[in-house]
Amino acid sequence: MWYGCCSCRGVVRLAVVLAAPARGTKQLVHAFRLLASPTSLEPGCLGCRVWTEDHESCVRYEEVWATEEAIRLRVKSEGFTRLLELLESAPEAPTLQFDFVTETRGLDYVEEVRNMDASLGIDRNSLRTWLLLVGVLVSTLPA
Repeated sequence: MWYGCCSCRGVVRLAVVLAAPARGTKQLVHAFRLLASPTSLEPGCLGCRVWTEDHESCVRYEEVWATEEAIRLRVKSEGFTRLLELLESAPEAPTLQFDFVTETRGLDYVEEVRNMDASLGIDRNSLRTWLLLVGVLVSTLPA
């Protein structure tokens, strides 16, 4: 998901996954949305979202923060305490994960992977041409 940042280096993502209760999934999603709304307005927050998966048997909640400093302030906040309280009320233990983005690359990475074999330093297009020529030569040899 794009959060409107020009450089995602240093971004931290909080991901929560929990099994939805047999009844009350809509209420749980609503509770997460009530938390997400004010959180998304906090300085450093790039976005919050909540959604269900697997025919509403799984609820996912995500926050994306511009810096580690911003997520540290979030973890110490009263709003995060409310998030923890919501997680503690879940019938099954949820998973909570922080992902720290240390490098972001664009088309330069695609070019590097597609055009160069870094370990051999061989241009893939040249290698492909060479292999085709070898194939032609082999096919002309008597059996």
